[in-house]
Amino acid sequence: MSLGRRRLFSSQQRAPGLLVPAVLGGLLVGYFLLPFAFFIWQSSSVPIFETLRQPAAQTAIRNSLLTAPVSTFIGTVCGVPLAYVLARRSFRGKRLIEALVILPLIIPPVVGGAMILTAVGRFTPIGSAAASLGVPLTDSLIGVILAQTFVAAPFVVITARAGFGAIDERLEQASRSLGYGPLKTFWNVSLPLARGAILAGVVLTFARAIGEFGATMMVAYNPRTMPTRIWVEFISSGIDAIIPLAVALLAITLVVVAAIQRLGRVPTVIDR
Repeated sequence: MSLGRRRLFSSQQRAPGLLVPAVLGGLLVGYFLLPFAFFIWQSSSVPIFETLRQPAAQTAIRNSLLTAPVSTFIGTVCGVPLAYVLARRSFRGKRLIEALVILPLIIPPVVGGAMILTAVGRFTPIGSAAASLGVPLTDSLIGVILAQTFVAAPFVVITARAGFGAIDERLEQASRSLGYGPLKTFWNVSLPLARGAILAGVVLTFARAIGEFGATMMVAYNPRTMPTRIWVEFISSGIDAIIPLAVALLAITLVVVAAIQRLGRVPTVIDR
């Protein structure tokens, strides 16, 4: 049998085995596609740009675009070093820290918001002290940032740790043998090699922060962000009223998806 016939016969043998997974996967893809299609169809009859020019909508967009980058910056500056320590060191309490990193991804965001309120709410020692200094930690942009950071920062920690874990430690050891200290080795060797995973984590963190609703609603219902404004509009005026802001949020999300695809495959588990 010729090579071409053998390849054709082999592909014919594999085809029936892929039929069931392809059908099941197609059903899920169709389910994902259906809401998008109907949403886009319904948005065609709504004055999107006119609504987005309204002060309330512009304020919500401005608040989201202000707080999400700040939350992402905090999560990145604090999370990347933590990810490196978790990837390279073994110490007592490590599993507890890993659990604390993962916990905000597992618990419902509303519960996360309630937990933040018990720590920095207006009537807690921390919250009352901050409020007396004129820096309220709830019902303020700071409260929004606190909520966003809590739910979004784990993404950059997890992806960055996977990136650091994939680096051959011998490269870092070679840098140390050449006289570079731990910080210079981290900056010049580890960080560049894990750059793709870190950038993917940053993008995911931003996407999660800008779309955060549950914890933000609990900690800082005012001032409005895009998700909280969408909820207010839905309660007061129904589905058509939320379409303009939802389209704006969807557009930002599509940009995030494109950035993730450009950065490549995103690590999603903590390697041990």
